[in-house]
Formats: sequence, C-alpha cells, structure tokens
Amino acid sequence: MAPLKSWLAIPGNSDFSLSNLPFGIITSRNSQKEKRPAVAIGDHVLDLLAFSRGRGFSGLLSLEQYLDVFSQPTLNAFAALGRPVHLEVRTYLQEVLCDGGRYAGVLQENEELKKSALLKKEDTKTHLPMHIGDYTDFFAGINHAFNVGTMFRGPANALQPNYTHLPVGYHGRASSVVISGTPIRRPNGQILLDPAADPKTPSFGPCRRLDIELELGCFLCKPNALGEPIRIKDAENHIFGFVLMNDWSARDIQTWEYVPLGPFNAKNFGTSISAWVVLADALEPFRTRKLQNETTVLPHLQEEREDTVFDINLEVDLTTPGGAKTTISKVSGKNLLWSFPQMLAHHSSGGCPMAVGDLLGSGTISGKSEQGGDLGSLLEITQGGKEDIMLAGMDTRKFLKDGDVVTMRGVCGEDGERVGFGVCEGKIESAMIF
Repeated sequence: MAPLKSWLAIPGNSDFSLSNLPFGIITSRNSQKEKRPAVAIGDHVLDLLAFSRGRGFSGLLSLEQYLDVFSQPTLNAFAALGRPVHLEVRTYLQEVLCDGGRYAGVLQENEELKKSALLKKEDTKTHLPMHIGDYTDFFAGINHAFNVGTMFRGPANALQPNYTHLPVGYHGRASSVVISGTPIRRPNGQILLDPAADPKTPSFGPCRRLDIELELGCFLCKPNALGEPIRIKDAENHIFGFVLMNDWSARDIQTWEYVPLGPFNAKNFGTSISAWVVLADALEPFRTRKLQNETTVLPHLQEEREDTVFDINLEVDLTTPGGAKTTISKVSGKNLLWSFPQMLAHHSSGGCPMAVGDLLGSGTISGKSEQGGDLGSLLEITQGGKEDIMLAGMDTRKFLKDGDVVTMRGVCGEDGERVGFGVCEGKIESAMIF
C-alpha cells in the first residue's frame, strides 16, 4: 500500500510521518507556558487545544463531549477515553492532514486555524506526556539477563530458576522519570572499592561506573480495581502507547546495595523517556514474535497470538564533551522474552490496581549477534568494565564520564511512512559535593 501523503511538507526521513502521529505535551509561544496536548507531524506540531477551540474536530462528532481532554496539562484524560477513541482520533487527524482528504476545509484551507494550531517544532517545548503515578521496571530482555548473569554466576547459572516462568520486575521511582533533554546528575552512593577486603567496608562518593539501559516504556490507559486482575486476553486494551526509555544505572552502587531486595539508589536518580507517545495502533504493522520461551508458562500468562512485540530499530549514540559521536548499539525491540501484555497481566495477577498513566519498562534490550554491536548497556559492551569501547576522536570509555551525552532513537518502516519515537537524550552532569 502506498504511504499516506500529506499536504504538509514532511521530510522523507522524519520519524513523524502521517503513518505515526504520536501524542505529547507542549508549551509554545502561543500558549504562554500553558501545557497542552499536541501531535507531532514532520517538522511541525499540531496544538490540539487550539485545534479543538477552532472547531478542528467538527468532523468528529463523537468526540464533541470529550473536547475538554485537550485543555489538560497531561495526556491522562485523553488516554482514559480508551483504545477505540485513540484510534478514531488518530484516523480523523490523518484524514485532516492527508492531501486531498475529505476534511480539507478543516485545516488545509483554514489559514486562521493553521496559524494558531500548526506550529513549527522549534517554537515549542515538550514536557512529560503523562502524570506517572507508578513506575515498574521489568527484566524481559533475556539476552541482557543472560549476559549479566554470566558475568556474576557463570553461564550455567546465568538465569535464575524463575526467569522463564514469570516477568521479573521491581518497583521504580516515578518521581525521577524525566523528559528527554533533562540533564542527569551523577549520583553519590555507597561503593565497595575493594571487594576482597575483610571486613567489607564501603565508602561514600560519586558513582564511578555510570551506565545506560536501552529500554522501551509502555503507558497504560485503563485501570483495574484493587483485587481484580487484568486478564491476559484483555491486557492490550489497557495499553495507551510506547516511548523510548533510558534507565540510568549506577553499577558500583548497585553491586553493594542490591542484596537482598534489589536495586535502590543505584536506579532512582533518573530515568529518561522520549517526549512523544507512539500509540499502540501506530505500531500494529510492525508486530512480530518475541523470543521463544522453552518453558510452558502458566495459564495467566498464555497469549492467544504470537506476534506480541514490535520490530523497532533501536540505536544508541554516545557523544563526548568534545563533540565526537559514536553509535555504540543497534538492536531490534523484538529481543524480549516477555511481552507488555504479559508484564501487565502478571503485575496485576495478585490484585494490584494499575492506574491510567502508569509506566512499565521492558528492561534492557540486547541482541545476540556474534559480531556484537547490539548490546543495550555499557556493562555488557565492556564485559563488566574489562574492555574499552573505542569512540570517534581517539577516545575510549568503559562507563560514562561527565559531559557525555547519550542519545537513543527508535524507528519502524521506510522513508515516507516512518513510525518513530524521536530521541531520548540525556547529558551527564557532575555529582554534588558533600
């Protein structure tokens, strides 16, 4: 099928083609710092508050009673309308922006509305798209789990016995989830400088092994009540959309603190997400099978279909303070043992109530190629800090230095119909001095 063509000039390599239309929250010169929902389209954003006030949704009468959702400072109210409404709104906006579409009079021929609602991207600022009540990070990337487990326990015991039976996860800190572009301050913490010492006595200071984790994030749009699990067959109806995610990790702090309850300060100082939420429906053409699980899972995790993950081309760039950029990883988002519906079904299986705006992280996504270049963390790339990464500009890294910028990208599809996420980026700042 030929790609949708817009009357608006959209670069062929734009992540935000007419096939995408991701949703986010912006401020702009027009809005006088008032946060409002918007849709990204090429090098522009469509201000949905201005669009709705200018009768832009006049061709979608079923939405008339819900237009107040576009005056909210987050996407939670829009997300809560449910998957059928998300699809209806996205389809309508595609027709409004489509060349020769039946709604040409709504925006294409309406100069006044174009002036108020169709803004240049550079004239806007993005903000966190959702109010995040809770954030849970999973460990669904089995290649990452095996690689890291092998470092500490050897290949025979790399995976814990429970790994193939359930999606392992832990509760993270929603308060430190930040939008792409927010600087990340190097954390201080307790570090065991000499693991062989007896007795083992930690010191307190800046993290020396600051790492990245390449992940996908999933936002929820439908709650469940306390004590009422989400069935696996219904789980996809609870999913609003997806973002890129970098779960920054302090490996030396983590090593000392994680026994017996898992990571704490090593992962609560910052989690970056991309600004635009790619709707679940936009990713439908890119469904594929997740990695095969040799274990027969229990009934509450058994899916009716096999194509429950997405073939998203993910990349990670590291830019040094001197400006030299190196691509350090390329991997597909399909490298997961567990799907988001399975994560959600298991998370709620004991009766845990999930809320609109809750964020689930996939866990680090790594590939399994013999050539390398498809690993989602520096811990894996450097074999636990034993090997240097060769960077452009004759530089090297084992872990991140102050001033380093990490940029993650993700995209599906061909030029002209790309469904992408934009960037998830953060720059490392020096630690606070105690």
